[in-house]
Amino acid sequence: MEENGPHSLRFALFGPLRAWRGPVELALGSPQQRAVLAALLLSRGRPIGVAELVDGVWGARPSPGAVAMVRTYVSRLRKLLEPERTPGRPSGLLVSLGDGYALRNDRISSDLAEFEEALTQAERRRAVGDTTGAVRLLRAVPTAGGGAVLAGVPGPYAESARTELAERLLGALELRLSMELELGRHEAVVPALLALRAAHPLREAVVELLLTALYRCGRQAEALEAYASTRRVLVEELGIEPGPSLRALHARLLAGDPALARPTLSAPGADTHAPHSPAPVPPPESDAALPSRRAGAVSPSQLPADLPLFTGRRAELDSLAALLPEGDGPPGTAVIGVIDGMAGTGKTTLAVHWAHRVAHRFPDGSLYVNLRGYDPHGSRMLPGSAIEMFLVALGMTPQAVPEGLDAQAALYRSILADRRFLIVLDNARDAEQVRPLLPGTPGSLVIVTSRRRLGGLVAGHGARPLTTGLLSTEESHELLSRRLGGARVDAEPEAVAAITELCARLPLALAIVAARTAHRPGFRLADVAQELRDHHGSLDAFVGDDAGTDARAVFSWSYQALSPAAAALFRRLALHPGPDITTVAATALTGAPPREVRALLTELTGASLLNEHAPGRFVFHDLLRAYAGELAEAEDDESTRDAALLRMHDHFLRTAHNASSVLGPFREPVALPPSTTGSEPLRFNDRAQATTWLRTERYVLSAIVEHAAAHGYDEHAWRTAAALDVYFNRLGFWHDLLKINSVALEAAQKLGDPLGQAYSLCGLGVAHAQLHHAEAASRCLERSLDLFHDAGDPFGQARVHRALAYLANRTDRRPAALDHYAQARALLRAEGDRNGEAGVLNEVAWTYILIGDHTKALDCCREGLTLHEEMDDPYGAASTQDTLGYAYHHLGRYADAIEHFERSVSLFAAIGDHYLEADVLRHLGDARRATGDRDAAREALRSALALLEEMGHPDAEEVRSALRELDTDEPEAQSGR
Repeated sequence: MEENGPHSLRFALFGPLRAWRGPVELALGSPQQRAVLAALLLSRGRPIGVAELVDGVWGARPSPGAVAMVRTYVSRLRKLLEPERTPGRPSGLLVSLGDGYALRNDRISSDLAEFEEALTQAERRRAVGDTTGAVRLLRAVPTAGGGAVLAGVPGPYAESARTELAERLLGALELRLSMELELGRHEAVVPALLALRAAHPLREAVVELLLTALYRCGRQAEALEAYASTRRVLVEELGIEPGPSLRALHARLLAGDPALARPTLSAPGADTHAPHSPAPVPPPESDAALPSRRAGAVSPSQLPADLPLFTGRRAELDSLAALLPEGDGPPGTAVIGVIDGMAGTGKTTLAVHWAHRVAHRFPDGSLYVNLRGYDPHGSRMLPGSAIEMFLVALGMTPQAVPEGLDAQAALYRSILADRRFLIVLDNARDAEQVRPLLPGTPGSLVIVTSRRRLGGLVAGHGARPLTTGLLSTEESHELLSRRLGGARVDAEPEAVAAITELCARLPLALAIVAARTAHRPGFRLADVAQELRDHHGSLDAFVGDDAGTDARAVFSWSYQALSPAAAALFRRLALHPGPDITTVAATALTGAPPREVRALLTELTGASLLNEHAPGRFVFHDLLRAYAGELAEAEDDESTRDAALLRMHDHFLRTAHNASSVLGPFREPVALPPSTTGSEPLRFNDRAQATTWLRTERYVLSAIVEHAAAHGYDEHAWRTAAALDVYFNRLGFWHDLLKINSVALEAAQKLGDPLGQAYSLCGLGVAHAQLHHAEAASRCLERSLDLFHDAGDPFGQARVHRALAYLANRTDRRPAALDHYAQARALLRAEGDRNGEAGVLNEVAWTYILIGDHTKALDCCREGLTLHEEMDDPYGAASTQDTLGYAYHHLGRYADAIEHFERSVSLFAAIGDHYLEADVLRHLGDARRATGDRDAAREALRSALALLEEMGHPDAEEVRSALRELDTDEPEAQSGR
């Protein structure tokens, strides 16, 4: 804080209203007194009449003694601000002018005045071409994310000022980021722009800056996704399209406009941070301080949103700040901070809040994972699963992730080497769960949260521990003031003290009480405190030495206030094993109509008993989930719980079956027994809908299969796994396929069901084959074939023969592959499955292409294509047209290849399978390139890239590489092909 003398007065308006005389902070009094002071500060020396102050503080309905109260507040402020003034002597600071008052600007300083001066000077410097100097000035001002202006100050005047100043702060931040872009600092500003877009999704100017920055970083796919996401929000929430400027920028992105990739100005050297920044958030680094980013590197930004109402924890924040060296440089060692404490103390909130503060110091990105260390169903995340999620976020395809924890961890550490990441590992169970996720080189920061004290990390890795206890009385008071309003809290200090202690000063408990109370503005806080006393109980897992650490009373109070139907839903949700639950799945658990369930979910989220972390997707805090599970055990009999679980498993089984049928409409489905629950599954109109559901529910579906097998729903377990095999195999989720079919096989064996065992073994064999476990794959598939044969199931036998043929091709045993395909074809022909026979012919054609006998491949394709067309199967026809084109390409008959590729593209486009459409477009591009038509090749590859980017598919990077190669190769290099 800059001081003009030993008695200088300084005010802060950005955030809570605060004042200092020299180093001493002043107590500014009641909310209304602070509102009077705020109005005087905002007037910037202009006199304000008493009537204007009354209106600004109380609005249209002031209390009867409002005028006298204003004069009293002014008198108190004069004594506070001028303690050395002799009684009876006129004030030289807060002066009387007519029927009003003015606060002299020349006697005080404030962050608002400094902000306005910095903004004026920055605009002047930019006007004369000193953009670097302008940026340096704007880095020293508060940011739009630094907290609400005049937080906790009541009245219309403060509310109006909040809106105005928030807009000015946002405008200043946009101006600074736009100038950073002009200077070529696009990589440095991406994290700030991502956070700003998340906070202001409808602000198109921010989106334009973000698109430009991402494009200049080589992240065109993310830029296009950001545009698509913004457009969806504008259309769905406001019913409007993006403005002309944003649409024009989008068109330039699609066209690959080279001018857009160049900054307006050359980037200068590193700036020096202004030394007297009043903002709590450090400024971003200059480009000169940033390490060079690897070409094509992905910079994830996975931090959850910061809590807007975060309060207190100043000592803990100071301790966390001490983890990093002063300034904005990288840490010289790998830094690990461990935040431990009991459930509900706000460990995650604290970690995420501080992570947002320091994220700008880690330009390569931020990673976040909930390790689910204390999941009541025991489904904590394995380190390998967390690493796989991180590797995919860092740009790897799921298929490229190696098998085995050691190999995964080694690859993960290699990718992180020499880069600077911020990694948050939330809700860890023990040190063993965390160790594989630690970087192996300096420069990154890891924040771990856990209920346990992870001494192994402290002793073995030099981690710095921090324990979160209960909030202090002052912090609890601040939390309630932020959520209920300062006036309401200040009016009943004894009741507030009682609520604070009855909630055990536990942040989660206080938040639940505050949420409930905020919706009852007519309730006295004394009534709230009494209700807490009347319903005081205990949470067995969190009982301390006295009643002050007893949190169950808070949960039971909120639970008892629910409607009976919402309370029943709260208990049912605890039965769901997945990491989160959708509205549709909640409906299945209850058996109630969807409209009623949506209303009940709204009631639960409004009571802070459930969090909607994504539209239509809900998650428990783990403490609340445990509480809901206790209630389900205590209040619902076993038959009620079993009926809910049966409805849930029926829903997922039949929805997965419907999705599989849409993805493979001509494939012989696994027959389902009649439903006895009446649970309504989802139905899908096309492949896109089915794929979207399966992709979104991937981890939930794996948990569902495991839960079914573990809780006696064995038939649901193996049938659900069988319904998922097409999707998991096609999308490359082979580790998932292995896991679900392993538990499915155990379930089928418990049932003594040979058919279930056959399907599970077939799924296991396919997964092993894809993971290059040839011996295990062969064992599983041979056993599956025997079981299908004994059951007299020709379709199952054909399925296994095709899998064995695929395995033979992967192990370079072409004659064996052809033999298995011949047996599969004979089985399908005997059953009259002409479409299945055609599919086998297409696979035989690929085998001949691998052998090099392209003529036989063409013969098989023509025969298969005739069958597909007879059956009116456009999907099979499209696949076969692609194979025909591939065979012609290898024969050097490029015109014929192009003709068949174009037919395949048209069919896949009409079906709506955009991934395979893009795949064939890549083949088409290769054929066009082989003819020397580089422009047509480029057009085909760009079309493929647009489709892949729209889906966010990792194959997009391969197409970008092909386009770069096409642009850099000399035309003469192709003349000899």
